[in-house]
Amino acid sequence: MSTPRVAWAVYRKEIVDALRDRRTLMVVLFSSVLMGPLLLVALSALLASFETRAENRVVYLDGAAHAPGLVNFLQRQTHIVKAPPVDYEAQLRARKWSDPVLVVPKGFDAAVHRGEAPAIEVVSDSGNAQAQAGAARVQRLLAAYAQERTTLTLALRGVAIELLEPFEVQERDLASARTRAAQITGMLPFFVIMAVLYGALNAALDTTAGERERGSLEPLLMNPARRSAIVLGKWGAVASVAVLIATLSCFSFIPAQWLLRSDTLQAMFQYGWPEALAFVLLLLPFAAAMSALLMAIAIRCKSFKEAQASSTVVLAAVSLLPLVSVFDQSGESPWYLWVPALAQSTLMARVLKGEALGPVDVAAPLVVCVVLTVLGGWWVARRLNDAATC
Repeated sequence: MSTPRVAWAVYRKEIVDALRDRRTLMVVLFSSVLMGPLLLVALSALLASFETRAENRVVYLDGAAHAPGLVNFLQRQTHIVKAPPVDYEAQLRARKWSDPVLVVPKGFDAAVHRGEAPAIEVVSDSGNAQAQAGAARVQRLLAAYAQERTTLTLALRGVAIELLEPFEVQERDLASARTRAAQITGMLPFFVIMAVLYGALNAALDTTAGERERGSLEPLLMNPARRSAIVLGKWGAVASVAVLIATLSCFSFIPAQWLLRSDTLQAMFQYGWPEALAFVLLLLPFAAAMSALLMAIAIRCKSFKEAQASSTVVLAAVSLLPLVSVFDQSGESPWYLWVPALAQSTLMARVLKGEALGPVDVAAPLVVCVVLTVLGGWWVARRLNDAATC
């Protein structure tokens, strides 16, 4: 048989074996494809709860009788003033109460009229996330009340209010809407990169160390077929599974947007079909390289468990490399594009920001992936040849 026919026969056999193991395939689909969208939906639910707290129009005031002026101000701001429970401190610590409490001391209004500066406590708990989020809203209300009191006092004494603000500060953000949105969607490249790795992992280990452990590799090597054809078929099947999982992962974030509960997150999450397609194209050479690399690591192992232990180095490296751009605050460096995983993460981040990718940007990671694929395939073919001659 010719090399293409042998490679095609091996490819079909490996694809059938990979798709037949439904339990492992379902685990990979859940961990690689669904994990990212599920975390995104959970994050949107958390942000939605914080947004609801921020829009809450109820202020809990302990000692409202001592601050009628403050109560009047809050009511004019369309807020409802209520008394907190007696044991609000214990409930805040136990996370059974989710609102901060204003504590007004006795004689507060009288002290304010005398020109003193009495203290108001904003009681919260940093371990209570919901109460801590509401504390910022209450502090803004107190700042507005303090400014109103200051303005009225100066106006009664004949001081021009304009003297309090001798100049106006205007903020201008140079980042585009896509760049600001990338702060939210920046987690997507990590999930799809890990999807490629986990999609190729089981298939690469099973087709090499798994077959050796089951004793089905030796009969295959007894055939008078070229080792390169066998490796090509096995590698093609592993890469196909990796690309399939990566494609599902890239496009799974599109329907996930329909389930977002946070209006802010939904407005900033700019990810559609063009971005998903660009992600898939950028991940194709990466999937091919990771498939060959994992096969090269697993072919030297005698058991599936040993191959799993050896592949943890690749898993750790691929998961940590994209974090380089997070910790490096000096900006993107040219060498990023020559490091697998980091290069794909960098290019996908540019896609999310709406930046154009030039031929040089795509060529560098493509060359690296091709080299890794060739070296990995050559090493697997060499190990198979050594096993056949033993």
